[in-house]
Amino acid sequence: MPELPEVETLCRQLHQKAAGAKILRATVYDEKLTGQESIRGCVIQDVRRCGKTIHLILNDGRSVLIHLRMTGRLFWRDKATKEPHTRWRMTTDCGNVDLIDPRRFATVKIEKTRGEKDDKDILLNFSMKPFLEKQAKRKVSVKILLMDPQAVSGIGNIYASEILYGARISPFRQAATISNSEWVRIFRHAKRILKKGVENRGTSISDWRDLFGCSGENQKQLKVYGQEGKTCRTCGSIIERVRQSGRSTYYCPLCQT
Repeated sequence: MPELPEVETLCRQLHQKAAGAKILRATVYDEKLTGQESIRGCVIQDVRRCGKTIHLILNDGRSVLIHLRMTGRLFWRDKATKEPHTRWRMTTDCGNVDLIDPRRFATVKIEKTRGEKDDKDILLNFSMKPFLEKQAKRKVSVKILLMDPQAVSGIGNIYASEILYGARISPFRQAATISNSEWVRIFRHAKRILKKGVENRGTSISDWRDLFGCSGENQKQLKVYGQEGKTCRTCGSIIERVRQSGRSTYYCPLCQT
């Protein structure tokens, strides 16, 4: 599933290509994408990210909200060629944006534009105080808490593992046992790692591609995710992988306590 750096990459690329463009039509190719309102004639004023959701801000007070879910991808097309698994196309006077999604989990919604700020987003308006008051003392593992969008926006399995390795915190520790100073350390590393992920246009391990079909580069920076059996760069121990709430967790058993 694309995480914050991947979605931020798409938003920045879409802003460059589509901000100011006029929408000529939107075509739905999959009946699962029901309830589509007409956006023909609208102008895309801005492209923003909220967590893992892409917001195309229109000039009529509405927004197109795109969530890629598991296997959704957005591609920019100068020509009208339609690839397999294309579920939705937005045609503008500059080009086409195609939603391609083999598993059909991605969603496209048109809603009234909301102006509230997301205080759970590490790269935007993150606020430590409400997190410490409402989330930090929950009796769940710290990794699961970091992946909960009600607590922190945009972090998934890859970056949660990398963040906790950087902070030297065990992914199995209960969130309620982590001190305020440790939380500060976690979020300092979270900001650094997520920013680096954006700079590298995301992590391409399986099928992630950017708006132009290019792989990201951040997989070259991974310290623990996907590194099972390899040597920890810090202490020389062997990186381990376990199943945690149905997902793979990678960690160093010596460095992360």
